Amino acid sequence: MKKCLCSLAALLLMTLTISAQEVKFEEYDLSNGMHVILHQDNTAPVVTTSVMYHVGAKDENPERTGFAHFFEHLLFEGTKNIPKGEWFTIVTSNGGSNNANTTDDRTYYYEVFPSNNVELGLWMESERLLHPVINQDGVDTQNEVVKEEKRLRVDNSPYGKFLEMIKVNMFKKHPYKGTTIGKMAHLDAATLEEFQAFNKKYYVPNNAVLVVAGDFETESTKELIEAYFGSIPRGEDVVRETVVEKPITSQIEINYEDPNIQIPAVFTVYRTPAMTTRDARVLDMISSYFSSGKSSILYKKLVDTKKMALQVGAINLSQEDYGTYILFGLPQGETKLADIISEIDEEVLKMQTTLISEKAYQKLQNQFENNYVDSNSSVEGIANSLARYNVLYGDTNLINTEIDIYRSVTREEIRDVAKKYLNPNQRLILEYLPESAKK
Repeated sequence: MKKCLCSLAALLLMTLTISAQEVKFEEYDLSNGMHVILHQDNTAPVVTTSVMYHVGAKDENPERTGFAHFFEHLLFEGTKNIPKGEWFTIVTSNGGSNNANTTDDRTYYYEVFPSNNVELGLWMESERLLHPVINQDGVDTQNEVVKEEKRLRVDNSPYGKFLEMIKVNMFKKHPYKGTTIGKMAHLDAATLEEFQAFNKKYYVPNNAVLVVAGDFETESTKELIEAYFGSIPRGEDVVRETVVEKPITSQIEINYEDPNIQIPAVFTVYRTPAMTTRDARVLDMISSYFSSGKSSILYKKLVDTKKMALQVGAINLSQEDYGTYILFGLPQGETKLADIISEIDEEVLKMQTTLISEKAYQKLQNQFENNYVDSNSSVEGIANSLARYNVLYGDTNLINTEIDIYRSVTREEIRDVAKKYLNPNQRLILEYLPESAKK
């Protein structure tokens, strides 16, 4: 009886915790097609103003890769009313912080200010949208910045090109075959008119979601939003081509030599469904089972017990059109890459043929409950989630309901999804090697 009462108490506590974490928001459209999401939280005197544009690396001309990421830099150069080099000065002098990031699917800009500066954040983002200065001087400046970023993060970074090698071999037609940072030769060859055309096409209110989250007064903020964004002209609707890849039916094997490493690595990679699918969520759980922390299956087996690997893990890279599921390992000592693959495959086969234990299943549920609570623990994180769920999933309320999908996943589903997608004839094997001495 005591055990039953304890379990009931734990259940009630979890229910209360989850209920308390519900994110309340309001959303509506401006007449120009811009979607607005408001989340009021007056517990701390801070406010996040953010805009997510539905444009990423996949939307680029294949001969002009890197444009989406380039704009992430370029649109901090200045506007009609913000002089060149003054953007960050304005933010920091008003007690704020800001940043931006780009993926294959979207570009995101945000500011975090004390709540008495909510109007400033709105004005700055409206300036970025309505009055960007895109001239040759700014293009030349940011070209050098992006080149340095590529040198630092990709060209001269250990294992810096593993994702590039995966993408170009996993996707033959879809734009996911390229990298977000793109090719520098494409940026060098681009004309100013091409950059201006990209801005005109994608940086329009009907291709954007504005989020205000934090300490603000709703009605006055709505008035400010209308004043700063309502008159911005609607752009042409963005029309995207659906690109379908043929299924992978036989194992692909490639090698790549990296001059920046001394220890090889091996990656087994599978093409998986879009992030919006239930199967993608199940793959998230499979990834956590395999490699979330030092108590995970692969880490305990290959690193702790058998001492075969320095590092091992799983990544479920979910995206808007397709996903990429990656299992990897770095061998220790004389361990061969083939042995790493064999050990990982053994664990995948176990998952495909037997149910994970109830204990392991409950651990997964706890992990995802914790992730849910953590993701909603700050207005900055909430703003990002609200924008992402709206732009990429078409359902803002997933910020509250996606956890229910994870809760409903069964052990049987975990087995069946592993069996459906993680098979040798459906994968790429990338051996990522130190540069050959013969060279």
